Amino acid sequence: MNINKIICRFVGLCLTALIALPAVADKTKVGFVYVGPVADAGWTYEHDQGRLAVEKKYGDKVETVFVESVSEGPDAERVIAQMAADGANVVFTTSFGYMNPTLKVAKQFPNVKFEHATGYKRADNVATYSSRFYEGRHVLGLIAGKMTKTNTIGYIASFPIPEVVRGINAAYLAAKSVNPAVKFKVIWVSTWFDPGKEADAAKALIDQGADILMQHTDSAAPMKIAEERGIYAFGQASDQAAYGPNAQLTAIIDDWAPYYVRRVGDVINGSWASTDTWGGFDTGMVALAPYGKAVPAEVKKMADEARKAITEGRLHAFTGPVNKQDGTPWLKAGETADDGTLLGMNFYVEGIEGSLP
Repeated sequence: MNINKIICRFVGLCLTALIALPAVADKTKVGFVYVGPVADAGWTYEHDQGRLAVEKKYGDKVETVFVESVSEGPDAERVIAQMAADGANVVFTTSFGYMNPTLKVAKQFPNVKFEHATGYKRADNVATYSSRFYEGRHVLGLIAGKMTKTNTIGYIASFPIPEVVRGINAAYLAAKSVNPAVKFKVIWVSTWFDPGKEADAAKALIDQGADILMQHTDSAAPMKIAEERGIYAFGQASDQAAYGPNAQLTAIIDDWAPYYVRRVGDVINGSWASTDTWGGFDTGMVALAPYGKAVPAEVKKMADEARKAITEGRLHAFTGPVNKQDGTPWLKAGETADDGTLLGMNFYVEGIEGSLP
């Protein structure tokens, strides 16, 4: 047999072997854009736990990538666009300020799916999702109203967007319902994650008489200050008991994992569609950390009953009669707020001191 025949036979055998190999499907590439570091112990940490849940569920069917500490604005647009250009099949953008950058990039990449957290603008390839955090804040408000000794609750707020304003109002109304003497002092820090600013705000609120802290910022700094000063606090977005074993009364936990697993599955099987999801206690997207040892049994019972009633649809955090801060009527007795009003909330309720920035 001459050398040419040997080569032809070898090549033919190799081609036959290659054809016989099973086809290797391309991995689904999943991107995440984070406003803070994955080690923030709060908001971004929980989103990253969701990313890890996707990896655990789908194994080598997926590849996940993330970029942390991306500021809202031009930087966000650049990072989102780069993820899409690098072959991401779906990109989750996890902060309110990413809304317009997400929409802009989505127009440039119509074959890529985008999911934006806490926003309200959608497109054929842009879905939105969020949690009804205000349900958790209602329960926290009840606990705070019952446990404060100074009747002063300190609240560290990030930006005056509806999501944050809803939380302040929900917590205040709940606290007021069990303690008519309660007052809320709010400090706006104009940041999602800045441990230094958050710590300074916590100290200022304590100096103003607050003996319980709430926050809608992303670091554990306020919890650490509460622990150092011997007062109480609530964890934000994640269980922060490790930073305040004596201070933490409970924490709102944002459990994104089931949503991320489901939506990535939709991308994999081709059933993904642009949707709007707003889940609460009933879906598990909002959960509470175990109660701290300082919470009395009767307060735990009250909190558990409220959570159960909200889950079953028997209790709404915004139920009238409720007036706006200027005294004008908002909700009549027994009337509950509709989702449209809540999604656009830009006012304090009656009784909260100060003004929105």
